[in-house]
Amino acid sequence: MQAFDTFNPPTRLLMGPGPSNAAPTVLTAMANPLLGHLDPSFIQMMEEIKSMLRSVFQTKNEMTFPVSGTGSAGMEFCFVNLIEPGDEVVICINGVFGMRMADLAERCGAKVIKVEAPWGEIIRPEQVKEAVAGCSPKLVALVHAETSTGALTPVETISQIAHEAGALMLLDTVTSLGGCEVNIDGWNIDAVYSGTQKCLSCPPGLAPVSLSPKALETAQNRKTKVQSWYLDVNMLSGYWGSERVYHHTAPISMNYALHEALRLILEEGLQARWERHHQNHLRLVEGLKSLDLGIASQEGHQLWQLNAVTVPEGVDEATVRQRLLADYQIEVGAGLGPMKGKIWRVGLMGESSQAKYVDRFLEAMTTILKGS
Repeated sequence: MQAFDTFNPPTRLLMGPGPSNAAPTVLTAMANPLLGHLDPSFIQMMEEIKSMLRSVFQTKNEMTFPVSGTGSAGMEFCFVNLIEPGDEVVICINGVFGMRMADLAERCGAKVIKVEAPWGEIIRPEQVKEAVAGCSPKLVALVHAETSTGALTPVETISQIAHEAGALMLLDTVTSLGGCEVNIDGWNIDAVYSGTQKCLSCPPGLAPVSLSPKALETAQNRKTKVQSWYLDVNMLSGYWGSERVYHHTAPISMNYALHEALRLILEEGLQARWERHHQNHLRLVEGLKSLDLGIASQEGHQLWQLNAVTVPEGVDEATVRQRLLADYQIEVGAGLGPMKGKIWRVGLMGESSQAKYVDRFLEAMTTILKGS
């Protein structure tokens, strides 16, 4: 039988669309001894995670907790609990992740009304207003920070339009949470999901979610069963609520990691953390000018934490990415869909959003592009 050596991964600077580098104390937390998922100490930690998540989401929603799964599981959680067959839903699409929401809504049996914008541009409120006027939507769904394009769509006005139409408002904050303002109660959001591996600087594996009382009531008063047993909030609430009824074996070490990651965010302070991401974005943009490079996403709505850097004419973007990884141990992402070959997706998220890393990336790009 073949013998295998212990796997020792190379040390990379993760500056792609995710995951980001995790803080050292987050990785240390994962090495702590395991507890049972119903152990009193673990349950106490779960309560602290819920409290810290409410602070980071800026919400008072009691039903706020991490789903055991990646950010995509958070997306499924929101859709399968709130949508029943035949429901009309408005899905805003300006990149890959809006397309995924539409696909998932259709799988739930919904009639999907698409509101689309060119990749790299935001969804405009007047588009949503026109869409909801032509149907009876149960739900309006929007990607706050579109990871595939680097565009940040303003939320508050769209949320107001959704509620005036009698719809719930669902928000994807996978790339925005922890890197720029996310204000669930202030924006009147009914359902939200995120992921741990981006601006929270935690390994992938958990999906923070939050449901408003109205959204929770919708899930509790369905005419049909939630199509997913694993993601049914009516059962998950028994585990994450006061009863602690066994539902599944929670990923213990991942919850250790998330607890530490959230603790670090609150220790830094939300405003300070957002401003750190903003300043490092500005540092990157300024440095790119010397290379005659810019940001492809819509001006005035460019993500601080995910930068769609334009590829110069005549440059093979894949070759540059390969050299960054092989020669400098820096990972960046490729463009997707219509932006394939046209942009590099450069992440400045969480632990990876540091001035020294921006400078390291710019120095490497200067050497590669200028051929020195």
